[in-house]
Amino acid sequence: MSTAHRFRLHSWGARFGLAVACLWVFTALFAPWLSPHSPDAIDLTRELSRPSPGHLLGTGENGIDVLTHVLYGARVSLEVSFFAVVLSAAVGITLGGIAGYAGGLVDEALMRLVDVLLAFPGILLALFITAVLGPSLANVVFALSFTGWTGYARLTRGQVLTLRERDYVQAARALGSGPGRILVRHLLPNAAGPLLVQATFALPGAIVAEASLSFLGLGVPPGTPSWGALVDQGTQYLLVAPHVAVFPGIALALTVLGFNLLGDALRDAMDPRHEGR
Repeated sequence: MSTAHRFRLHSWGARFGLAVACLWVFTALFAPWLSPHSPDAIDLTRELSRPSPGHLLGTGENGIDVLTHVLYGARVSLEVSFFAVVLSAAVGITLGGIAGYAGGLVDEALMRLVDVLLAFPGILLALFITAVLGPSLANVVFALSFTGWTGYARLTRGQVLTLRERDYVQAARALGSGPGRILVRHLLPNAAGPLLVQATFALPGAIVAEASLSFLGLGVPPGTPSWGALVDQGTQYLLVAPHVAVFPGIALALTVLGFNLLGDALRDAMDPRHEGR
């Protein structure tokens, strides 16, 4: 039974995760058309009102529509997580591939740099960077990528160390292929599976990190729709208007759960030990 067949038919987690991922991307891309109100619209006469036909998820401070901010919050989380994962993967795969293939002092120096960065909790470094640079989407992406590349670097290095002595690599060397060509044409494509799984798990991590920074006021600029900022706003009114924090919290939890289940299913599908299960 093929990997794709097992992944498609025998994992409810894969189906649920894929559905959540598609819904999340669809919501982020089409938020302006799906939202019943403008994210800048306020209605002081309906501040902190409960869910109603005019405001399906209720309103928050200054009468902002919670549903609108939840939908636009998906767009913010998509932008931050996508660019953070792409930047982290690009840097980590490049440096990890160089370290694994070159070996020696190059490998030692790069891996010691990775160890130093891993010695610090990533969220604390992100807090420090955003506190210094100020809240903005670009600064959040940079802060999350500052240490996010280390996981890709270690994984890529391990894969390259395993693959670089294979027969097809030796044949490529004998035919005169240079290190760069061997890495790009032979080694990295064969390491793509584990790296794809790593990226799938990194997406929910980036979503949670962005929400955490926004919750603390160090993420997106004030006034920008964000799940973390909306939860922060709602914590002040949990007894009188719990919907302000509950609905963005549910959106965040479901998205993270869906991507984690999708990552689990993808990892299992690429594991040969699961063949025939």
